[in-house]
Amino acid sequence: MKNQAKISIVTPFYNEGGGIEIFYARLTQVINRMTDFEFELICIDDGSVDGTLAELIDLSQRDSRFKIIELSRNFGKEAALTAGIDCSTGDAVIPIDADLQDPPELIESMITLWLDGAEVVLAKRNDRSTDSFFKRFSAKAFYKLHNSLSTEASIPENVGDYRLMDRVVVEALKRLPERQRFMKGLFAWVGFKTATIEYKREVREQGESKFSGWRLWNFALEGITSFSLVPLKVWTYFGAIGATFAILYAAFIIVRTLIFGIVLPGYASLLVVTLFFGSIQLMSLGILGEYIGRIYFETKNRPIYIIRRQHTKNE
Repeated sequence: MKNQAKISIVTPFYNEGGGIEIFYARLTQVINRMTDFEFELICIDDGSVDGTLAELIDLSQRDSRFKIIELSRNFGKEAALTAGIDCSTGDAVIPIDADLQDPPELIESMITLWLDGAEVVLAKRNDRSTDSFFKRFSAKAFYKLHNSLSTEASIPENVGDYRLMDRVVVEALKRLPERQRFMKGLFAWVGFKTATIEYKREVREQGESKFSGWRLWNFALEGITSFSLVPLKVWTYFGAIGATFAILYAAFIIVRTLIFGIVLPGYASLLVVTLFFGSIQLMSLGILGEYIGRIYFETKNRPIYIIRRQHTKNE
């Protein structure tokens, strides 16, 4: 019966020292009053270089519900989240960030919707005023661009990793073998019956975001190239348009020269055309390289992450 279910809460940590006690207090305040459910809390240390791991291990010794997964190095948030989901054993799994911008108080509402039959419960941010203007603008632009280009799955706007997933959804995710992980896209790709709840995004409790502008750009590029071939296909049309203009320009020169006897100076026009088409070729090679690079990494078949050790109470 689902009212006796086990819930797995999965949280990646990277250099979150000093904020773990706040995370623990806030989260346990929520789950301690939900006595009809069994909880396991899986915390993944993604190669932190501060005191995060030591604090997490201490937490696991005080509370047997906590399982600490220590990765061998920093593999990135997507890999750490994958590790936590793979190690979860609950009937439902809830990924949540350690910064508490996504309020744990929603967990009870998520479980209620799950009990009512939803296999996925999305937490949608209806107010992101606590984020910077750049972050809000770039997120909105990314969602629109990705969903307009995606040929496989549309990502719900303003929905992050925070969600509840039934065990059947988790098992479907575990069957996806990609090494280059874009979890928001994978979550959307598997589908299943979905419900949504909305909330206001809160101020980060401790520390600062690990995503710089450059990392966000690469993250967006990963998302687009993982679920769309449009960036490859578009260069066919660019090539066709360029060829058409070249033919028309050549006809223009021939007509002016043979019929009107006007000889056009060649150096300036030749330089402009050469630079234009050279730039187009370099851009197309860059896009092609992005896809070939992903094929290269996938064919290596390396593991997504490596677990150095798992820490539980009395270990």
